[in-house]
Amino acid sequence: MKKSSFLEGTMIATLSIILVKFLGMLYVIPFYATVGVLGSALYAYAYNIYIIFLDISSAGLPTAISKIINEYNTLGKMDAKMRAYNIGKKIITLVSVAVFIVLFVFAKPIATLIIGDITGGNTIEDVAFVIRCVSFAILVVPYMSVTKGFLQGHKIINVSSISQIIEQVVRISIILIGSYLGVKVFHLSMRNTIGIAVFSAFVAGLCAISYIFVVMRKHKEELGFTKEYKKDNVTNKEIIKKIFAYAIPFIIIDIAVSIYNFIDMVLIMHTLNYLNLDATTIEFSATAISTWSAKIGMIVNSVAMGMSVSLIPTIVSAYTLKKWNEVNDKLNQALQLILISSVPMVVGISLLSKPIWSIFYGHNINGAIILSWHIFTSLFFNIYVVTSSTLQSLNKFKAVYLSTLSGFLTNALLDVPLMLIFNALGLRPYLGAILATCIGYSLSVFIALKILKKNSHISYKSTYKVLFKILLSTIVMIGAVLIVKSILPLNPNSKLMCILYICLVTVVGAFAYAFTGVKTGLIKDVFKEDYLNKIKKKLTFKK
Repeated sequence: MKKSSFLEGTMIATLSIILVKFLGMLYVIPFYATVGVLGSALYAYAYNIYIIFLDISSAGLPTAISKIINEYNTLGKMDAKMRAYNIGKKIITLVSVAVFIVLFVFAKPIATLIIGDITGGNTIEDVAFVIRCVSFAILVVPYMSVTKGFLQGHKIINVSSISQIIEQVVRISIILIGSYLGVKVFHLSMRNTIGIAVFSAFVAGLCAISYIFVVMRKHKEELGFTKEYKKDNVTNKEIIKKIFAYAIPFIIIDIAVSIYNFIDMVLIMHTLNYLNLDATTIEFSATAISTWSAKIGMIVNSVAMGMSVSLIPTIVSAYTLKKWNEVNDKLNQALQLILISSVPMVVGISLLSKPIWSIFYGHNINGAIILSWHIFTSLFFNIYVVTSSTLQSLNKFKAVYLSTLSGFLTNALLDVPLMLIFNALGLRPYLGAILATCIGYSLSVFIALKILKKNSHISYKSTYKVLFKILLSTIVMIGAVLIVKSILPLNPNSKLMCILYICLVTVVGAFAYAFTGVKTGLIKDVFKEDYLNKIKKKLTFKK
């Protein structure tokens, strides 16, 4: 099984996650058209609450296992490494079963918390039903995640990446076929149709974990499952203590992010209800922010997600061996990769929000405005993922708590006041919630970067220089895009015209950004000349 370097691992993980997220973006077009606003809102309620409980059952453990496996592997403690994996599987099984029971039994109170006294849309019974349907996935997905962590700890990225693709393909297939048959053929109620759609997570998880086990069985000797290792001085108690010590910060962060989104959704719904908006507008606005614009933003988030998979074991190895220069270099390289890819993507999507929203969900000016604002949260989220992953890899757990909770608490406190201020100014109130999210993430990132600089002697000079060149390239790109937009006509009611419009504008914008990046030396600064030569040789079929 091939192991990957940091840059290769980042590329493999990022490309697979981009493919997974791209599929996750595309399926919403036919799905949204099939189930409509109420059906998509019902799906969003179940999906958002599922993510929270999935984080409770599995967040932290996969990454903690990856970190521990890499650490023991680096130190040559093979017996402790294998015991850590087995202990992790037992812990995740117990937690998953407990979380499944809680979610299934308390589905109705959770649904009541979401819906409140809003009438005219989905009912509490509808929401409780789909929550119970999605809860079965909790029994499978967390267990699979721990096994992925074991492989990632060995810097084996491709198996996890392929399993993600399998999981996404199966899930989307069931969602699309199930929703179409439910609505168009069998004329099922909307809650039964959405119940089928969300149950797909359970079936997809089974398929993905089956693939992982087949591959691991094939390479069991290489992974060390057939060997008898000499007992080392690491006790099971130490391993369990280390698992929880490593996992808790990740759990706090992942749950905070999920609760962050959930709180946004609930606060937006209740605030808009307070402002006397109708139920359809309330459900559309809340789910557009919490789920549907976020679906489009996933393509931007995939860069950070893929990078963190490779970044954590790489920094752990450097930290374990006390190679501080390597830690500094890898963090700056990660930040630069995030910025060079995320900034133009976010700005481009914001500028093209109207045709993009029209392609996915049909022409809706409110949806387009939400997307044009909300996409910027993806940029702040990406930087947050990199900085928090670095802090965790360096065992700076108190810093993780401080940066994460400070940012998320700020968001929660600003949500309602900013929505009310926006409404008083005659602006769309839900945009205040998006601004609160950006402010919250910005604070988390600022605190994390400050702590890394102070305690780990991290220097950001190279990243500042790269950032200046990125902003320059982005400004040139914006100018080129605005010129093309002023010339080309747009019919937002035609999906085909929107696709052609986006393609033409994107080509011009990407060329302007890349051309400026090459001329200023930006591309060479970030990707380094050796790696660019390696890519060039592959593209020209030279050895």
